[in-house]
Amino acid sequence: MAKDGQRGAVTRFAPSPTGFLHLGHAYSALFAGSLAGEAGRFLLRIEDIDRGRCRPEYEAAIYRDLEWLGLGWEAGVRRQSEHMDDYARALETLDGAGLLYPCFCTRAAIRAEIERSGAAPHGPDGPVYPGICRGLPRAETQDRIAAGEAHALRLDMARAAVRAGPLAWHDRERGKIEARPEIFGDVVLARKDTPTSYHLAVTVDDHIQGITLVTRGEDLLEASHVHRLLQALLGFGTPEYRHHGLLTDDTGQRLAKRHDSLSIRSLRERGHTSEEVRAMAGFEIV
Repeated sequence: MAKDGQRGAVTRFAPSPTGFLHLGHAYSALFAGSLAGEAGRFLLRIEDIDRGRCRPEYEAAIYRDLEWLGLGWEAGVRRQSEHMDDYARALETLDGAGLLYPCFCTRAAIRAEIERSGAAPHGPDGPVYPGICRGLPRAETQDRIAAGEAHALRLDMARAAVRAGPLAWHDRERGKIEARPEIFGDVVLARKDTPTSYHLAVTVDDHIQGITLVTRGEDLLEASHVHRLLQALLGFGTPEYRHHGLLTDDTGQRLAKRHDSLSIRSLRERGHTSEEVRAMAGFEIV
């Protein structure tokens, strides 16, 4: 990893403050920090768009845990909740290009439509949205929005793919990867109660922060198909990627925030040193 880090990349660690960090997070943060290298920059971003689950105490714990692990990051932590205007501008760009449409479907309505059709293609996030609202007349959608009806903004994937043309990105482990965003269908980019999605926010953030190497778990590899498309549609550059393996528990399940016994806080309270926890996460003591 030191060899990659010599390139002086700009990397980031972007946790959500919805629970305490565990060993998997420690690995991901240390991984990103190591690939920045001595000539690069390592940034911290707090992805707190889910206001229903994010808690100040978890955010405070993130800073403490990372400092305890010996990680330092560049001053100026970006908190997504403070930058909704950036995501709104990106949505305006996509809407101006005719690539968004309002969707008024409830989850129950989508499920019922899929059951009626007898089959639905499956994407990384489950059954692909069947496009119920895609062809609604503009006058109808405007009236329903004016009446305060709850809705989401979806990306018209077919139109977006045609506009962007063939796309690819480079992963340091896997080489060139052809983008196939259509496997997700018409993804949601914003909701009335949450004015941006993970896909949109992370794409905008990485651009604004000048990230040149995105490091994250391999469970997010497929999300990169959508992010590459959004980069093209918004006129952003494309960083390199490196998706790392995931740490698992004794049963082979990947670590999650429910594994409190393996949280950094819990390990520290049980008397483990930061060097020991770094080693447990797969990083040798330095």
